[in-house]
Amino acid sequence: MEQKNHSVFNIAVIVGALGYFVDIYDLLLFSIIRVPSLKSLGLQGDEVAKQGLHIINIQMLGLLLGGILWGILGDKKGRLKVLYASIILYSLGNIANGFVQTVDQYAAVRFITGVGLAGELGAGITLVSELLPKNKRGIGTSLVAGIGLTGAVFAFFIKQHFEWRTCYFIGGGLGFLLLLLRVGVLESGMFTDIAKTNVRKGNFLMLFTNGKRIKKYLTAILIGLPTWYVIGILISFSDKFAEKMHIQGTVDPGKSVMFAYVAISIGDVAVGFISQAFKSRKKAVYLFYIITALSIIWFFNLQGQSVSTLYIVAALLGFGTGFWAIFVTMAAEQFGTNIRATVATTVPNMVRGSLNLVSALFTYLQTSSGYLKSGWITGIVVMVIAIVSLMFTEETYGKDLNYIET
Repeated sequence: MEQKNHSVFNIAVIVGALGYFVDIYDLLLFSIIRVPSLKSLGLQGDEVAKQGLHIINIQMLGLLLGGILWGILGDKKGRLKVLYASIILYSLGNIANGFVQTVDQYAAVRFITGVGLAGELGAGITLVSELLPKNKRGIGTSLVAGIGLTGAVFAFFIKQHFEWRTCYFIGGGLGFLLLLLRVGVLESGMFTDIAKTNVRKGNFLMLFTNGKRIKKYLTAILIGLPTWYVIGILISFSDKFAEKMHIQGTVDPGKSVMFAYVAISIGDVAVGFISQAFKSRKKAVYLFYIITALSIIWFFNLQGQSVSTLYIVAALLGFGTGFWAIFVTMAAEQFGTNIRATVATTVPNMVRGSLNLVSALFTYLQTSSGYLKSGWITGIVVMVIAIVSLMFTEETYGKDLNYIET
């Protein structure tokens, strides 16, 4: 059945935004409560940072595998069924997180939660992209991401008033409330048109059987690398960088995440309108790359500055990486309806999962270059890869999405 309301504020967009709100709350909650939660499990000193990075990597691995699972199911069974199933899994995972007693249990449950979280954004963006007319698609998906990303801000304020285990219980409860809101959302008409046909749907291997598709898929992933370099390394471990740069005062990484995500949310709404004004997805992303690169340079030149200055830079870094919605939309727009959910769900989770490789490079370089130098070298590598990938990415602004891959 086709969605009749083509307003960017229709129920699919509103519920998609609320869904992503809960998704981001749960996804970033560990980064926000990493220090108090790990200390309560008995860790101290450098072990907090070391085990924190390990758990983030395990969570991202879950997102990577979950992205493939939900993407395939989204094309085979429908966008809405994936949204229902993924919400149930990550809600149960968050509730389980409130009961962990060891670091190994913590990592295992974050992995399961990561698998669940992988389904929300890709399926939501695919659904909104297919329900809205092409002249409103970029704005609609930007609103989903922009509003949704404020979930990180909510997580920070919840952390200020509740014990860390309770924060996880709240995340699980929000997920189950979200299930009730999904009832009024209709399935994509483009999906229902091909659902009962013999067209190959959700075939992940199709992405690798054609040279052009391989190139499109890889570049779609690589243009998003700066987002999780910034969040997973610079922002999540801003307290450690602050210590090395002799920042005046104590840095709360949870507050860094909060400031970054306020700005990311603003950036994600802005990028949709900028893309609309430029009539180009690529030009909008190039602009945000410039802001990100300048922010990284400023970040690594904060020696001796105040905590307030670091938080300002965290916000600027966040705004610069606020192209998440457009980059996922670009991925969805490059592929046919029969594998669109597979692409739109796997691409953002491949980027999240790539944090394992980015952090491995960061960790490897520390032996010879130290903490700070390895951080900015990693940043240069990530930005160069992203810029080159964007150069080879097709422009998708205004593209008709009602087609299939053969």
